[in-house]
Amino acid sequence: MKVGLQIPNFTWPNGPAALGPELAAVARTADQAGFEYVAVMDHFFQIGAVGPVENDMLEAYTALGFLAAHTERAKLFTLVTGVHYREPGLLAKAMTTLDVLSGGRAIMGIGAGWNEEESRGLGFAFPPVAERFERLEETLRYLLQMWSDDEGPFEGRFTQATRLLNSPQSLSRPHPPIMIGGGGEKKTLRLVAQYADLCNLFDTPDLPRKLDVLRQHCDDVGRDYDEITKTVYQVLDVGPNGERTQQLIDRLGRLADLGFDAAVGSAPSVPRLDELERIGADVIPIVEKL
Repeated sequence: MKVGLQIPNFTWPNGPAALGPELAAVARTADQAGFEYVAVMDHFFQIGAVGPVENDMLEAYTALGFLAAHTERAKLFTLVTGVHYREPGLLAKAMTTLDVLSGGRAIMGIGAGWNEEESRGLGFAFPPVAERFERLEETLRYLLQMWSDDEGPFEGRFTQATRLLNSPQSLSRPHPPIMIGGGGEKKTLRLVAQYADLCNLFDTPDLPRKLDVLRQHCDDVGRDYDEITKTVYQVLDVGPNGERTQQLIDRLGRLADLGFDAAVGSAPSVPRLDELERIGADVIPIVEKL
């Protein structure tokens, strides 16, 4: 089992002036400690589960480009991009740029989106949920064509394009891996079965059923269930002095037993580098054997 670090909070004690060098240090530490992934949220306002809406929030793809420059091996992605935030062509170019400049370490994390407050606040369109899912499937088809040898045209309900030129092309072939986030059983997990290389679920009591539903969708579309990397969101809390390390290892072991390949989540005290080093030294070597 692999472990990934998500960084959802940028309101740090030394303020925005120190955020660049401190974020670089966090990224380097996580990379060197053995984290398989480094991820950020794709939000423009802070979300309530993390802090007040007015707290600091960095734009995701600018931040990922910065993280690419300060890491060497960790894979980079958003957990996850709301499909309505960017036109498909802009999203494809941003992801391709990240993939090229990171040496092929980009993952396309995407979902139907949900945060109406920030969309209304900044003036983004916020379509009804049914339309967002239609846009999600159309965007997935667009991305896959843009990362192929087929330059177009592309005709969709929401996007019409005359030439899907993508130069330079992504280093990851046949395309950057696609992660679809969310556990909706009728739509989201069906899209995972059809299009995704990875999925991401939350650690809730119904996880076994979610995996069963995904397996059934794979059977329905003729997809090998085992081809899909299963990731789960899990806070990486080892305690202020490492006293909860074994508890975290046990929890990750349970998730591995369910069939998950990776756990991705925040570390409560980031930007404390010693916490990341402790996870790297005490947790990662054990859970990689699970």
